Amino acid sequence: MGRRNRSRTARDRAAVSPDRPARVYVPVTWQQYDLLVDSFAHRGTGRHVEQLTWCWHGPLDTERFTAAWQSVVDRETVLRSGFLWGTRPRVVFHERAHAEVVRHPAAGVDWRELVERDRLRGFDLRRPCPLRITLVGPTSQAPAHSRPGGAVPVTRVLVTFHQALLDTWSVFILLEEFCRAYLAGGVLPGGERRPDLRDWARWLERQDSAPARDFWSRAVPGDAPVVLPLLPGPATAQSGCGRAQARLSAAEAERLHHWAAARAVPDSGVLQAVWALLLYRAARTEGTALVGFGVAVSGRGVAMDSVERLLGPMRTCLPMVVRIDPDHRMGRLLATLRDGSLDMAAYEWVSAGQIHEWTGRTARGDRLLDSLVALESTPRPLGDLHAELADAGIRLELKDTRDAHPAFPVALVAHRGGDGSLNLALAHDRARVSDADAELLVGHCARLLRRLPATTSTTTVSDVLSALDGDEPPRGAPPRRKGNAVRLRLRSTGGRGAVERAASES
Repeated sequence: MGRRNRSRTARDRAAVSPDRPARVYVPVTWQQYDLLVDSFAHRGTGRHVEQLTWCWHGPLDTERFTAAWQSVVDRETVLRSGFLWGTRPRVVFHERAHAEVVRHPAAGVDWRELVERDRLRGFDLRRPCPLRITLVGPTSQAPAHSRPGGAVPVTRVLVTFHQALLDTWSVFILLEEFCRAYLAGGVLPGGERRPDLRDWARWLERQDSAPARDFWSRAVPGDAPVVLPLLPGPATAQSGCGRAQARLSAAEAERLHHWAAARAVPDSGVLQAVWALLLYRAARTEGTALVGFGVAVSGRGVAMDSVERLLGPMRTCLPMVVRIDPDHRMGRLLATLRDGSLDMAAYEWVSAGQIHEWTGRTARGDRLLDSLVALESTPRPLGDLHAELADAGIRLELKDTRDAHPAFPVALVAHRGGDGSLNLALAHDRARVSDADAELLVGHCARLLRRLPATTSTTTVSDVLSALDGDEPPRGAPPRRKGNAVRLRLRSTGGRGAVERAASES
């Protein structure tokens, strides 16, 4: 790597003056660029804002709680990061940032309204700290097992964060650090150096994009795929973000898992197969059809030391494009999806925007994906801290994960329940997909998932889809007309110089 690229990635850029220290910055990544443009185009919608909800069982010292989060902010570079606009957006690392912790009494608070309001509030991404914490309570709750001391105080904890700088995996790591700080009196112990966004930027800058470009040019056919599992429909007369849900019981989920494992297919591959079938069904053809959808990847499969502990927007979405033949056996489709996922694993650092440009789709306006399929995976929360928290009379319970307003019309996200169940959540843009159609679509997903363990090695694609015979496919409204353009000039990492791109604002 030449001197020019090295200095562009990691040097101090701002002028040094007696009253202002130099600011360190790195170029935004392709993925961050796409998120920034989309966030600009959909202000006030909660786009790319995610939320986690916890119940804190036991005593909670608000002052120590706030100090513990501030200690984490002081330690972690990503929590002191913001974006610098202008012609070339960059990530700026600030010396200080404020940990925003707000506490409300339980009385008079509508929890659902508070969660939605906090999501819609979003973030000013020019300011550091893309995360905030809201506490509600405590209330009293009888202990699970009768013991002296009476009711246990319970406080609801809402963690809201922006995908441009954090992903769910990162927030689980931050939660672990916070717990260590809280147990230590409000100050995070230790001080070991761990990779951060600066290391990630340097790593990206060293990557040669030519092999990735060659791979995606081969992996993605030139034809336009079917990208939505919906038939054309009328306007929905609805707005905002909706969430339809379905559930496979623990017994059903276990049966599905063993069926997939016997075929050397991960659970994520089964979800992808079902989604591909629904896309094929929407094609309304008796022959073959090319379908395309996004698959969520952790981004932590790259060859970088300690990447599993790196805090940042590593999670991304890559296009999966596959040709469906109704006469092929299901085993063949499952193997194709599994092998495709393995092949793309080496390029988790690539963004969908790059792939669209490399394959000529940016210029043509074609899309490889308009939906997302994800099986959420996170680090084991808290690890050995459970015992230390219990000694302090504290138990943390994850209650809910609220995915961001989908950047696509529909996004299927599966979560493992604590009881072994498989919970399907279909986040949808209600202006494109009505609540009724979303319920129908997630119901079809669940029905096909229940159908798969009853199949044999000779079962074909059309055999599986016959489970939906008699049901009309769900419908979706056409996209709204595009309006004013948001234009930024990007100097991005990842083997790429300065380019100009435009994104439309709805």
